[in-house]
Amino acid sequence: MQGDTISAIATAQGEGGIGIIRLSGDKAIEIAAKLFQPVSGRELTSYESHRAVYGRIVDADGRIIDEAIVLLMKAPHSYTKEDVVELQCHGGVMPLRKALALTYDYGARPAEGGEFTKRAFLNGRLDLSQAQAVMDIITAKTDRTLKMASGHLTGQFSRQIKEWRHEILGQIAHLEAAIDFPEDEVDDIVMEEVAKKVVEVRNYIQKLLRTAGTGRILREGLMTAIVGKPNVGKSSLLNALLQEERAIVTDIPGTTRDSIEEYANVGGVPLRIIDTAGIRATEDVVERIGVEKSRRMIDQATLVLALFDGSRPLDHEDEEIISLLAGQEAIVLLNKSDLAAVVTAEELSDKAAVPVIEISTKDYSGMDKLTEAIKAKVYGGEVLADEGSFVSDERQANLLRNADRHLAAAITTIDAGLGLDFISIDLRSAWETLGEITGDTVGEDIIDEIFSKFCIGK
Repeated sequence: MQGDTISAIATAQGEGGIGIIRLSGDKAIEIAAKLFQPVSGRELTSYESHRAVYGRIVDADGRIIDEAIVLLMKAPHSYTKEDVVELQCHGGVMPLRKALALTYDYGARPAEGGEFTKRAFLNGRLDLSQAQAVMDIITAKTDRTLKMASGHLTGQFSRQIKEWRHEILGQIAHLEAAIDFPEDEVDDIVMEEVAKKVVEVRNYIQKLLRTAGTGRILREGLMTAIVGKPNVGKSSLLNALLQEERAIVTDIPGTTRDSIEEYANVGGVPLRIIDTAGIRATEDVVERIGVEKSRRMIDQATLVLALFDGSRPLDHEDEEIISLLAGQEAIVLLNKSDLAAVVTAEELSDKAAVPVIEISTKDYSGMDKLTEAIKAKVYGGEVLADEGSFVSDERQANLLRNADRHLAAAITTIDAGLGLDFISIDLRSAWETLGEITGDTVGEDIIDEIFSKFCIGK
């Protein structure tokens, strides 16, 4: 319930230098005052807002549990716009658990996942797209991902949506005024102006929708499979992309028998990389299972890095891998450019029907070209200077698509010369749909679903 005072551990579980317990609600300061004794001897409730107070956490019998610093943030100047208290304890499991239990004893209840941010949204501190950006900042794996999430948090994305809603609402007002005063005929010039504004908003929405694929990749990571026959350097490529020795590398074919999954930051693009077993015919039961899994990963991956050995002639196993790439988003790599070439990039390119990048996982030559190729696949020519305007969430993308459909219907209705009320209905549907992105017109069930994905304490 919104009127309750909630409490939760806001830092990651485990041992650390500092652990933070956060309270929010009308009784947050009162509850904190019962378990915290400032060394100054003053009552905690007597301190002004935004002060750090040093003291001790004590239980009901006066036994000291921990030394701590308390931060007081009085409403409305806090994250939730309610009274907020943060107890900065030592980061051990037991002191945090004991201090948290005391907050429950004195009247707080356990916070639900994302409930602090949910209260910030319900109290007008953040809109819905900004609230969603909080979790994106927490889970960001690259600088570009962080930049995109930060742009959303500061309201850059929301401002665009609100501007479009304002434009649409202005056109609705024109139409509804004409409906209310039918004696004032709406001339063709006014209808042309309405149509022009609607087309402008549609163009902006469609431009934003073109960033949805890139935004989703920056948010979730690009699922990337490294495939090839045994001993072409797949594990070495994984290590090169990670810039660490993650996978075992030997001259023995079939070393990797199962998939290895890791995250890598390649030119600002988060890659969820799967190093697969070498694809070949084998009698080994375990290796055969790994090979079948590799074939499936080619279909499941968003991007395939297909690796071939330039120091050995292409054989039927290479030919099979090339055939598996048909219809897939792939980058073909010719490895071992540090050795005498037996297969040329031109020969492999002719067979695979795509450009080929020559690399060496031994001396890392060509890795910069691979990085640029991956960035080109992800960004697809989009301008990189404004990640804060990227669509990063599938829910937001679907709402933008729906709004675009309503606006398209409005244009069709105008062209058909139908009644003003039909045009107004289409425009209002678009206006309400865009409002679901910022939370202005969203239902409670959607709000609950979004915040249920947050971690407890945030």
